[in-house]
Amino acid sequence: MMADQALGAGANHSSGMKRWNKRKVISNTFSYALMILIALVMILPFLWTLSTSLKGQNEAIYTMPPRFIPEQWTLGNYTTVWNSLPIPVYFWNSIILSFFGVALPLILASLAAFPLARMEFKGKQFVFLLIMATMMIPAEVTMIPIYLILNKINLLGTLTGVIVPGAVSAYGIFLMRQGMLTVPKEIEESAVIDGAGVWRIWLNIMMPMVKPTLATLGILSFIGAWNNFLWPFLVLDDSSKYPLTVGLYKLKGTFVSNTRLVAAGSMITLIPIAIVFISFQKYFIKGVNAGAVKG
Repeated sequence: MMADQALGAGANHSSGMKRWNKRKVISNTFSYALMILIALVMILPFLWTLSTSLKGQNEAIYTMPPRFIPEQWTLGNYTTVWNSLPIPVYFWNSIILSFFGVALPLILASLAAFPLARMEFKGKQFVFLLIMATMMIPAEVTMIPIYLILNKINLLGTLTGVIVPGAVSAYGIFLMRQGMLTVPKEIEESAVIDGAGVWRIWLNIMMPMVKPTLATLGILSFIGAWNNFLWPFLVLDDSSKYPLTVGLYKLKGTFVSNTRLVAAGSMITLIPIAIVFISFQKYFIKGVNAGAVKG
């Protein structure tokens, strides 16, 4: 009798496991299918642009369904863009803007985040909420006041006028604060016992231990600085100071009806971003996870 009951319980358990495994397989299949669909939606415009930049002049672009593999492969669109515009000058200006667009946010945001994460003082929470509240203000609202201020201090038309307004952001402070909150208190206390001051703790303890967060903020800042178009377009009036994004905007007037050349110019701007992201991808994922774990 007991043996029959045991066999029945075993059969029910096996049947339950099969149903659970079946539901798990269906759930995983649906999840992967959804992720593949989202990835395709995200990547198709990039593939279409890349394909268009490699197509010959006599090949149709706007076909339905879209044709992603060119019939006439050519790099002529890239050489035409390179020879028609001062691309090296635009590249150099973009590098300058991106260098300061990364270095300043890393330094200033970490300096602002350190007391908010590791010190106790009256009004700390209020100051933090005040900084976070600035994230609610659309960037377009602040453009006119900043533009007028730059005009007053004679920074219009200069690369400095492009760099300074984006030197630090509320999101950067938030991200660095979250990263510093994950550092164990005991490490900081040990440094204090060894005689370390505030600046030494910030530089030698905190900064090395929040490298993933620094890398994350660095990548986001680089992408923002490299792709920045509207603000340089408003501030700069000398074409010799244009970054790539603004300089390639000239393609619109130079090659009005040649979408292949516009696509080739767009792909040129993407190359540095792809290199930076691939190089620091593992730090980027660690930094995002570190910021998400600690509330």
